[in-house]
Amino acid sequence: MNGFLWILQGVLAALFAAAGVTKSTQPREKLISQLPWVSDVSTPVVRLIGVAELAGALGLILPGAFDIATVLTPLAATVLAVIMVLAMGLHARRKEPQAIGFNAILLIVAAVIMWGRFGPYSF
Repeated sequence: MNGFLWILQGVLAALFAAAGVTKSTQPREKLISQLPWVSDVSTPVVRLIGVAELAGALGLILPGAFDIATVLTPLAATVLAVIMVLAMGLHARRKEPQAIGFNAILLIVAAVIMWGRFGPYSF
């Protein structure tokens, strides 16, 4: 199960790292063409979301990899789960069911990591 959790952490970290870098570095106009919801959110909020996603991605991998402050891994998964719940609310308001489904999948993966790393498979 520990190996399975590492795989989930790696996949989730890769997805959030890519999304975080994109949201925190790309110009607003380019983001709007890729992510239509950006037009409903201010640029500083989009940048904050990107930085939070990038920090969460790092938090999923680095503490366990270096065996330092390993409680940060399930905390990072918790923060990413909260971001997904908030994203689902935004997409529900915009009537974007496909985005809600994708966010729900990421939420479930983050919840499994939270359960495993806070519980029976902590470091």
